[in-house]
Amino acid sequence: MERKPCSQSLAVKTSHVLPPDTNAHGTLFGGKLMAHIDDVAAIAAGRHARKPVVTASTDSVDFLAPVKEGDAVCVEAFVTWTHNTSMEVFVKAVTENIRSGKRKVCTTAFTTFVAVDDDGRPSDVPMVYPETDDEKKLHASASRRAELRQERRKESKELAATFGTDFPWNRGV
Repeated sequence: MERKPCSQSLAVKTSHVLPPDTNAHGTLFGGKLMAHIDDVAAIAAGRHARKPVVTASTDSVDFLAPVKEGDAVCVEAFVTWTHNTSMEVFVKAVTENIRSGKRKVCTTAFTTFVAVDDDGRPSDVPMVYPETDDEKKLHASASRRAELRQERRKESKELAATFGTDFPWNRGV
């Protein structure tokens, strides 16, 4: 399978923040921004794999600045690292005041996607390689983030086993 540069997976989406997308403070719902992040990251992962992809993990979603009603929000994503069937995708969201033109990074995130075949089973993806200094930085630190994700996933599975599907009052709590 041929290797591909990070830049080949770049996906960008700009949206206008309208009143139904905002909370009582007049800022974009975090969940709405997370939906934009997942959407654009999935496009980047699918563009890299050229196969269907599923979200395996969303981590390090850091909300750095509010996105206000009337602003535009631009979400950019690209594949930073691959491992067999999975891809790490870096996502950056930028808020822009349409009137003043002032822009600010409002969110950064890392997501992981798995490519799947027609039967829904994990499928190999091409390796990715960085070209710019920033891409090289992200690529070099990706294996450590992958280790942390594996540790967190193990803990999540333990929590799921501990708490199960019953509500607390059904467990005698």
